[in-house]
Amino acid sequence: MSEKLFNNRYKIINELGRQTARRTFLAEDIQTQAKVLVKILYLGKDFDWQDLKLFEREAETLKQINHPAIPRYLDYFEFETENDKGFALVQTYVDAKSLEQQLQAGRRFSEEEVMQLAQSLLDILDYLHQQQPPIIHRDIKPSNILLKNRSAHHVGDVYLVDFGSVQNLAHQEGGTITVVGTYGYMPPEQFGGRAKPASDLYSLGATLIYLITGLHPTELPQNNLCIQFRQVAKVSQRFGDWLEWMIEPSLDRRFQTAKIAQEAIDNPPPRVRKNLKYEAKKTVPIGTKIQIFKTDEKLEIILPPTGFGTGLIALISCIAPFAIGTNFVSGSIFTYPLSMVGLFVFLLQLSAIAILILLVLLALYKRTHLIFTQKNLHVINKLFAWNFWQKRIPIDYLEKITMIVDVYNTGIKENLILDTKNKPGSRNKIFKDFDFDCYSNLTIAEREWLAKEISAWLNLPIVESKW
Repeated sequence: MSEKLFNNRYKIINELGRQTARRTFLAEDIQTQAKVLVKILYLGKDFDWQDLKLFEREAETLKQINHPAIPRYLDYFEFETENDKGFALVQTYVDAKSLEQQLQAGRRFSEEEVMQLAQSLLDILDYLHQQQPPIIHRDIKPSNILLKNRSAHHVGDVYLVDFGSVQNLAHQEGGTITVVGTYGYMPPEQFGGRAKPASDLYSLGATLIYLITGLHPTELPQNNLCIQFRQVAKVSQRFGDWLEWMIEPSLDRRFQTAKIAQEAIDNPPPRVRKNLKYEAKKTVPIGTKIQIFKTDEKLEIILPPTGFGTGLIALISCIAPFAIGTNFVSGSIFTYPLSMVGLFVFLLQLSAIAILILLVLLALYKRTHLIFTQKNLHVINKLFAWNFWQKRIPIDYLEKITMIVDVYNTGIKENLILDTKNKPGSRNKIFKDFDFDCYSNLTIAEREWLAKEISAWLNLPIVESKW
């Protein structure tokens, strides 16, 4: 490399950026007279082999992709002079200001402009994530998004730059975990070194929030790791809901692909859980013993003991004679102490007594806890502190809430049921439906109350089945 040229071809115009062991230059390609961007990684005292790994990965990534909103790969070479040694990556230059620069200059973005930006960036992310293997940017933020050619009716042309933190899923499998990104724009899973396509969506959501609030995500309060922006942002309920899905801390609950996020931007699912206010006191049926505890992350319903129903009374009637016994039963073990028949009868009587005691305790003290979380419904039967039966149903398998109402007085038992989905291509259920009447004796008012509470928390439809 001569004093004036990189690789005898790229004439330096000025320096654009500087980091540890890295420098970025605006240069002119003397062969084409085009302006180019030259990124340099120096092999000096601050050199880190991990930096070289990421630098080479950026070059390889740019070489394999071709998108009008992403700088194109032009050249990659090693250089050595009397004072310096390192690697250089050359790419096309985009003459535009970053969103960060525009915000610092005082520009503000309307909701419509932010939505236009979102659509353009989701197009770019969809292209990257559709590559084989998927390409994850891992450092989406205002300084890495360029914008130019703004008009009265359009936000302008959008570009995504700086692929220095890029990762693809093939490198993740079995590889060393590398945590890269920018604090405030990184989702929780990225701190663990495992980024997914949905991780870029979180970073994009945090970037858009910065645009509409003018505040860095770290300057905004958080609740359960979720950025609280609505109090300082002038956005519609619909767009606010969409942004909250984008920055959902739980990877499983966030939009999974850029395409899904695009399709939902005009009609996102409501953020019921994040806006819940405990209003059960207004709707609690008079005299109910059902308890409901509700937060943003958990809905717990405690069903009271069922008491002595007809079925239980019939079962007790069948077992009682064995527990009470006869003169033969009570006396046989003492009359014939070595008799195996006497011992069997005595043990049978003790077992019957134990079963009767258990049935009575269950009727009087057994409570059923339904615990809805972000991922599962946990059904736990408790007798005092003893969890004697448990069941888990993934939330994704719950399909609807069915209210069976006997409006025609047919005599059929009214009921409340949580319906689960069928197996694909089969009539068989993945899980059996959850029948509330198997665990508690509900009144009509209690069924309606529970149906509304569960529907609001899970965003499940309520379907009436009239008989």
